[in-house]
Amino acid sequence: MLPLDDRQLRKMMKRMGINIKEIKAERVVIETTDKKYLFKNPDVSIMDMKGQKTYQIVGTPEIITNINEEDVDLVAEKTGKSKEEARKALEETNGDIAQAIINLSS
Repeated sequence: MLPLDDRQLRKMMKRMGINIKEIKAERVVIETTDKKYLFKNPDVSIMDMKGQKTYQIVGTPEIITNINEEDVDLVAEKTGKSKEEARKALEETNGDIAQAIINLSS
């Protein structure tokens, strides 16, 4: 690879039609069906290449498991514990119902 400084690299990318813009973000949240990925104070870049934008997020995410209310009710019912205790047990086991019941029963 050629040794290029940052300025040379940006000039070369601009000639190829690639523009990079840094944006200041306090947090970024990516939600999936079973988890949330929360990035606090990430470095976010937007690369625009011929109208196609690519977002790059750099940072360490906090992974939050989405807990279903039906699962909370089931664990509370099976263990005789409160809904708050059942929710905490499900969060500790990343949503594993069987393990949450075992942990609360022992």
